[in-house]
Amino acid sequence: MNLHVENISVELEKKTILRDVSLKVRSGEFVGLIGPNGSGKSTLLKSIYRALKPRCGFISLDGADVYELSARQSAQRMAVVRQESSIEFDFTVMEIVMMGRSPHKKLFQSDTAADSRIGEEALERVGMQEYASRSFFSLSGGEKKRVLIARALAQQAEFLVLDEPTNHLDVRYQLQVMNLVKTLGITVFSSLHDLNMAAMYCDRLYVLSGGELVASGTPEEVLEPGVIRDVFGVETEVVTHPGTGKKHVYFFSEAVSSQRQKVKA
Repeated sequence: MNLHVENISVELEKKTILRDVSLKVRSGEFVGLIGPNGSGKSTLLKSIYRALKPRCGFISLDGADVYELSARQSAQRMAVVRQESSIEFDFTVMEIVMMGRSPHKKLFQSDTAADSRIGEEALERVGMQEYASRSFFSLSGGEKKRVLIARALAQQAEFLVLDEPTNHLDVRYQLQVMNLVKTLGITVFSSLHDLNMAAMYCDRLYVLSGGELVASGTPEEVLEPGVIRDVFGVETEVVTHPGTGKKHVYFFSEAVSSQRQKVKA
């Protein structure tokens, strides 16, 4: 499933949030979207999953305009895991997962044995099969995230949108979620706040700043001290980790940065 975003701009309350943004995500890629708070990451994702229509531009999945698809057609192609859970009423874990089957069913159609099998397999895939009868509200943040990913898997969409999937999670659960997503074998477009997570898991990165794309490429190409300084306003040292071969970013406070400049001088 290929995503193509062409020259989209978004305005909210007469303020431009995104300006002339274009990007591509190729089938099977895990592409990350990074940038400081307020740069427009969530707005871009909302435009892609049709929660916020751009003022102008074009967004397509495998050539089909996402805004010309019905809600059902869109959900059959694209699954979304938002930054915050939108679940307002308590359900069991399995009930949450089975909601992912809705795009494949007619109105009032009951779950079939095949639907149940798909739900069970999705829970097993995220390691939550033993929690099937548990209350969703009783779970930890990491467990809830895995259940929501299982719901997306049960949806059987080929394109997955993630908005800050590791936000508010302990490091252990961050790694669990990212490892899981990386092994799904589907196309993924995700906003991320942790640059080292982006370096470790993403095939390519897009960088947003002030509502505009300012850089793109592999993590090795994008995660450079100059780019990070210009976009995030912090000094860094970027090295290649000897164990993983991936870029690793070390951040310095203003005091440490000043001291480093003095030593260099």
